[in-house]
Amino acid sequence: MLQPVLVNTYPRRWRPAPAFTATLALHLLALVLVLARPAWWPWSVALIVFNHLWLTALGLWPRSQLLGPNQTRLSAAAAAAGYVAITIDDGPDPLVTPKVLELLARHRHRATFFCIGERVAAHPELARRILAAGHDIENHTQHHRHQFSLLGPWRMAREIEQAQRSIAAFGGEPPRFFRAPAGLRNPFLEPVLCRLGLRLVSWTRRGFDTVTADPQKVLARLTRRLRAGDILLLHDGHAARTATGQAVILEVLPPLLAALQRAGLSSTSLRGAL
Repeated sequence: MLQPVLVNTYPRRWRPAPAFTATLALHLLALVLVLARPAWWPWSVALIVFNHLWLTALGLWPRSQLLGPNQTRLSAAAAAAGYVAITIDDGPDPLVTPKVLELLARHRHRATFFCIGERVAAHPELARRILAAGHDIENHTQHHRHQFSLLGPWRMAREIEQAQRSIAAFGGEPPRFFRAPAGLRNPFLEPVLCRLGLRLVSWTRRGFDTVTADPQKVLARLTRRLRAGDILLLHDGHAARTATGQAVILEVLPPLLAALQRAGLSSTSLRGAL
């Protein structure tokens, strides 16, 4: 039997997203067309098919705002203070995460780790080290299923709720923020996040460091037009490896943090900035 759902202290009231409202309108229009002119049923079917293709496309666009609120940048106040957010996904990884923590500590930067629940459960001591170093741990689902965006509301909620429990079980606070695997989602996600008091966060730019083994290319993607308020995405779990077998993030972080310093920027956690 599932334990009671762990919510945080920031519940949100669900409001229909623009895509939800448009979907309802299109389905009503399709029904009216069939009732008014039965011979027009192909047009009704075409409307519904178009609508579902449109919803699918929105779910494949990680920065879309049409399926519900989606944080792609920090608040105006955080940007004015010269902050960016470094977010690190798919950990914790016992081989990579400790070295990431050392680099962040050396440069005195804070980050947000979007962790996979089952990995937190497997490495609770590493999760404690993340928090002890002043960083935050947020929800990246329990299993990081590649088909997450295809799940129905019940299975999607289960994935997120299990991660809430896994992260809180080792003594951490229930997460306040959520990031979908690869940023992909569907219209069922926002009501689940509202019920759990979570806010969706994507990014301003990403390095694609799970598929790109060249640190210079990853660094260029992250620093191109870099400015205050940006949310940057890297990975300590599922990280691509360089020719020497090093996780890409370990070679990207030092020059990235140096670039922030040259630009007069500091990295803070999402909780600190939002």
